[in-house]
Amino acid sequence: MKTIGVLTSGGDAPGMNAGIRSVVRTSIYNGAKVLGIKQGFNGLINGDIEEMNLSSVADIIHRGGTFLRSARCEEFKTEEGFKKALNVIKVFGIDGLVVLGGDGSFKGAQKLSQAGVPTICIPCTIDNDMGYTDFAIGFFTAVETVVDAISKIRDTSASHGRANIIEVMGRECGDIALYSGLAGGAESIIVPEIEFDIDEVCRKIIHGRNRGKLHHIIVLAEGIGNAYEVGKEIEEKTGAETRVTILGHIQRGGTPTAFDRIIASKMGHEAVDLLLSGEAGKALGIKCNQLISIDIEEALNTKKEFDKSMYEIGKILSI
Repeated sequence: MKTIGVLTSGGDAPGMNAGIRSVVRTSIYNGAKVLGIKQGFNGLINGDIEEMNLSSVADIIHRGGTFLRSARCEEFKTEEGFKKALNVIKVFGIDGLVVLGGDGSFKGAQKLSQAGVPTICIPCTIDNDMGYTDFAIGFFTAVETVVDAISKIRDTSASHGRANIIEVMGRECGDIALYSGLAGGAESIIVPEIEFDIDEVCRKIIHGRNRGKLHHIIVLAEGIGNAYEVGKEIEEKTGAETRVTILGHIQRGGTPTAFDRIIASKMGHEAVDLLLSGEAGKALGIKCNQLISIDIEEALNTKKEFDKSMYEIGKILSI
């Protein structure tokens, strides 16, 4: 294998740059040429590709986002677009490909693998919604961002005696809400995996107020519904002034945590090692603190299990 391509696709995640850096430097160390493909599968279709060297990835390990840029590509899903991508791979002499991204990116990589292009996937998604791996790159950085926001909002909330709803990302997976809510000491954590009772939330607010509590922090995953409607109902039922903060894409940005940099570096290195040893069609992940690789198809078909025990701990500690 003489030439390895690397691309980032779908939503960006802190730690992607560390992963790219690892792929590039491991490839060069082993004597392989490495090509950076810009804007995900769009770059693969349009030939937006450049050769990378050691300096190309200097001083990026600490930066959020992805310097190769990312995009979702509907054209790649068409037969014509896919054929263009295969032709570009042939023209540039790409012998193997490393794809960093989430579920949609893995599906694109699987399609290439089935067409005979050796491909390795690295999970990068702040939602942490891929069931085969304990953690994806970017997740813990997003959690730290939310925890920092909770701390700041608690200060102002206590000053005014308010309830605050903090809406976080996670349309179908409540991991950001669960982890940040537990770490941030939230009184209520609302996630799509558990049916929530608005009256239970209101009871907590009233009981807390009766014992002199000056604030009430509610972390709500975006998949639940309209945070403003939830806030209005809470205010009507408790009389507590309720504010809503939607963190939005601030969760995607920022300097990646040490953990995200480390697992990204390890996965990038392992991805190149697998390609050079003749392995392909694999997805890398973390299980029980160990690096694993499984078939992409298996990775895509593994259902995400919600950590109910952690959710119960959060309820106990927020009494």
